[in-house]
Amino acid sequence: MKISVNAPCPCGSAKKYKKCCRIYHKGAYPQDVLTLMKSRYSAFAVGEIGYIIKTSLNQKDYKQLKDFSDSCEFKGLEILQHSYDSVTFRAHILCNGVDNSFVEKSQFIKLDGRWVYKDGEILQ
Repeated sequence: MKISVNAPCPCGSAKKYKKCCRIYHKGAYPQDVLTLMKSRYSAFAVGEIGYIIKTSLNQKDYKQLKDFSDSCEFKGLEILQHSYDSVTFRAHILCNGVDNSFVEKSQFIKLDGRWVYKDGEILQ
């Protein structure tokens, strides 16, 4: 889903998208895992699948990620806990009208000065 650059950022920061996660989607590197997590959630919400792939340790299937992004409504992100290299969050998501919200603990790794998503464990 495309959103206006002046719309509130999907990550929940209360900033405009253009002043928040869009900066990362257009090339800036998040300096910490919390910012990376929020920007990845926003990327799913606005359809920036290239960013998801670019910020993942392992190559992902573009079509599968695009289909997920296109068929779901990203209703909100709650950060439950975070540390130097992990973020536990609750993603509120409706896919084809069905609540597919989940809690995940994501692990990140720093490679060549950039944080990337390593893997995640669904907790609920």
